[in-house]
Amino acid sequence: MPKINVYLPDDLAEAVKSSGVPVSAVCQRALEQAVRRVTAIRETVLTELDLEQPTGALTHMTARTRTVLRLATEQARAEGAAAVGTEHLLGGMLSEGTNLALRVLATMEISEGQMRAALDRHRPAEAGTGVPERFGPHAAAALELSVTEATSLGHNYVGCEHLLLGLIAEPDGTAGEVLRSLGADLRLTRRAVSAALAGYVHLRAQTPQAAPEALTELVTAAVRREIAPFSERLGVLEARLGENG
Repeated sequence: MPKINVYLPDDLAEAVKSSGVPVSAVCQRALEQAVRRVTAIRETVLTELDLEQPTGALTHMTARTRTVLRLATEQARAEGAAAVGTEHLLGGMLSEGTNLALRVLATMEISEGQMRAALDRHRPAEAGTGVPERFGPHAAAALELSVTEATSLGHNYVGCEHLLLGLIAEPDGTAGEVLRSLGADLRLTRRAVSAALAGYVHLRAQTPQAAPEALTELVTAAVRREIAPFSERLGVLEARLGENG
């Protein structure tokens, strides 16, 4: 039987060893589910996709996430791309403009302008002649990872914040390369998303009619509290590197 190496963070590897989890069985089951979902996403014909009433692999996506998919598809068609890629998904998120993912990134000091400029550097000099009919392999994997991120957070929906995590987690797509190069580390962003959602839910429960500005301020404060320790450690490391340089 063929073997596939699975690399884990040190803390998770230790936890797996101490718990005695049957790694092979768990990984096989998870991979079977992931392969089925990724295959279903890759085989989705975009011209037949009803984003108003999504079915199959794209169910449970929020209205904003469906809007992002529509905008991504439109962008891919305008560029004559052969398929919808992760760069189009990130471009669709930027075009939608009101989603929580962008608010989280802003609190991490990653601006829309920076992302657009980075995406432009990856855009082909000339438009292609293709008509995208499906999601490309990296985009399909990112969408599957979005579902995984939502599930791991205990959510029964897939929002733009989950899509953001999926794009960062997908290792080979343009969007992940862009986001990681701007400082969107997966673990840090995951914590920022969790803090943002917790802050949003808390304020909604306390003041159901809260203004959008108040929600934005609370989300920003919650995220910055969560990522402050990481920023402090990074500052110390940069200072040490400067002294050694």
